[in-house]
Amino acid sequence: MLIVAFAATVLGVLFLLAVLADWVSPYDPLQQDLMSALQWPSSAHWLGTDDLGRDVLSRLIYGCRIAVIATAEATAIALVIGVPIGLFIGYRGGWWDWIVMRVVEALVSIPGIMVAIVIIAILGPGLHRAMIALGILFSTSFLRLTRGVVLAEREEVYVRSARVVGASETRILLRHIFPNIAPPLIVQTTLTVGAVLLAEAGLSFIGLGIQPPQASWGTMLNTAAAFMDLNWFLAIPPGVAIILTVLSVNLLGDVLRDSIGRGIAAAAPPPASAPRVAPLLARAPSDSPQSSRSDEMLRIEALDIVIAMPGATEIPVITDVSLAIAKGETLGLVGESGSGKTLTGLAILGLLGPVLRMTHGSIRLNGRAIHDLDQKALEAVRGSEVAMVFQDPTTSLNPAFTVGSQIAEVLRIKNGLSAEDARRRTVQLIDRVGIPRAAERAQAYPHELSGGMAQRIAIARALSCNPSLLIADEPTTALDVTVQQEILDLFRDLQDEFGMAMMFVTHDLAVAADVCNRIAVMYAGEVVETAEVDALFADPRHPYTRGLLSALPQGSSRNPPLPIIPGSVPRPGTWPTGCRFQNRCDRRVEACEARIPLVGAERMVRCVHYQNARLKAVLS
Repeated sequence: MLIVAFAATVLGVLFLLAVLADWVSPYDPLQQDLMSALQWPSSAHWLGTDDLGRDVLSRLIYGCRIAVIATAEATAIALVIGVPIGLFIGYRGGWWDWIVMRVVEALVSIPGIMVAIVIIAILGPGLHRAMIALGILFSTSFLRLTRGVVLAEREEVYVRSARVVGASETRILLRHIFPNIAPPLIVQTTLTVGAVLLAEAGLSFIGLGIQPPQASWGTMLNTAAAFMDLNWFLAIPPGVAIILTVLSVNLLGDVLRDSIGRGIAAAAPPPASAPRVAPLLARAPSDSPQSSRSDEMLRIEALDIVIAMPGATEIPVITDVSLAIAKGETLGLVGESGSGKTLTGLAILGLLGPVLRMTHGSIRLNGRAIHDLDQKALEAVRGSEVAMVFQDPTTSLNPAFTVGSQIAEVLRIKNGLSAEDARRRTVQLIDRVGIPRAAERAQAYPHELSGGMAQRIAIARALSCNPSLLIADEPTTALDVTVQQEILDLFRDLQDEFGMAMMFVTHDLAVAADVCNRIAVMYAGEVVETAEVDALFADPRHPYTRGLLSALPQGSSRNPPLPIIPGSVPRPGTWPTGCRFQNRCDRRVEACEARIPLVGAERMVRCVHYQNARLKAVLS
């Protein structure tokens, strides 16, 4: 702390001297007295005099003003140029990113001082022109740093969560991503201040910066170099001033970074006005998930999603997925990791990311097609009509803001509430999800809450605008058993209160049995079985479903050992032809090599054995 106090004191004194130079300087820095030239320190001149008899202390104090002006001017120019461009290309990617980074790489491949000299040669010598040159030069550092951090931050779950509630891309960049890239920017700013001080001194030393007879630390060093043999002490005051200032700025920047907090290149997403779905392709008809109902909230039909990398073959990740959810109903999506459960939920919200593309099918919410909406229309739907609760609340909540402000933001954006009304409604929502001392907890940051409380906050934010459909993406996985049951009870109570439909994504069949009305089992990007909960548990028809149920710990004793499904879910692009479960199935037959449709009415199964059984039942 003593070192920090010393650094703050040095910078404080520097700033005060820069502001009060006209009053605290013992002499005019330009006043010459040739009879007193090159004097050593004395009572009349505490730091001696230079070759023209000018007081070194006075010139050092006025040099503080030049140092403050120079660093503020060049650093501000670097920030104004580098940070916005870095934010834009880091978030947008694509051709913008490629072109800008090639230009930046060309600039940084040349020694920086040479770039500055070329710019000064074009603009002309002088302090302000030199600072413009340095600002342009150092803007490349801010641009590259900002771009790199944004590339990582844009993939965080809290960014997806902000998009779910309908925040625009501009608001996401400025309100959500920018505060989280502040720590590294602060460090870069302090490094830039030190570099600017050194660069300004160097440019003034060679006559391209501040012009004589004006006083700056660089020109003072130039004078000292010319008269080193006669008075070597002339180099000490400006040299010590530069060293102390640079070290103090860097040290204080590290402290500020630590006190503030934490601090994948991809193809560009399609333009906001472009539809998300290509024209429908000719294909074999598939069974509808169930007959249409008047109270139907969500209907997904024949959904296909592919990985579309530039210059590469498209790889399917979701194929022929059809689902329907009625008002007040909870549909569970179950299956192993990699089955496509979360991706199906993200497709509803239009959050597939830049390399994923929906190529076929339709998604209708409350009877309205939302699969081909542009970005602006989707932002209006997110949060208001459909919301999502993510698996890990510690990443879906923005660490830079209080939990209350994050809920209030949704209310102000979507419902147009005033700040006071949004605050009051936020406290009500926090209280409604069962968090005590709601007003106090609204002022807490995500890291100050337990996992259960943070998940309740995420639920409160998702329900703040009374959505018709709630997508819960494994919301209890990271919680202990007791808290898990409390969250499940909360979901049931809130669903009864708001009358919303719910898609509950989980890999835990026991949780699905507790909270869901119907279950859809997914495997390798497709639905293999759907049924009412009781029917599914009593009589699973697909071998994969039977394997999942038999692997439940409560469904097997220790002797014989707990059954397992051999192998693992194949990666997209490596799926077997025909039934995708055939390599892990103990009932595999030759007919499994052909493509098998999802058939049935209220109960639907994608298995050749089930189809044969149905056919025999009809014939008999």
